[in-house]
Amino acid sequence: MIIGVLHLELAIDTADSLKQKRVVLNRLRDHVRRRFNVSFAEIAENEVWNRAELAVVTAANQQRHANRVLSKVVDFVNSSRDCEIEDFSMEFL
Repeated sequence: MIIGVLHLELAIDTADSLKQKRVVLNRLRDHVRRRFNVSFAEIAENEVWNRAELAVVTAANQQRHANRVLSKVVDFVNSSRDCEIEDFSMEFL
């Protein structure tokens, strides 16, 4: 079994408060979970209203499949108008 971990650093320029940040992240989380069947968590920058660090995790039989799923998540988040990816990395265990 392969576990793929995607680490995302996001800028949320549309948020002026923590409440607006949560709205953006909750919407993004719901869409990503539903569309790609992955786990999604905010792992840092919890009290900063215009930034977020997220982890997205998937399990697969082959690394190629996990890489494909996580790459599609990156593309999906990148197409979001509410946030912008500043940096991302993938790791496979």
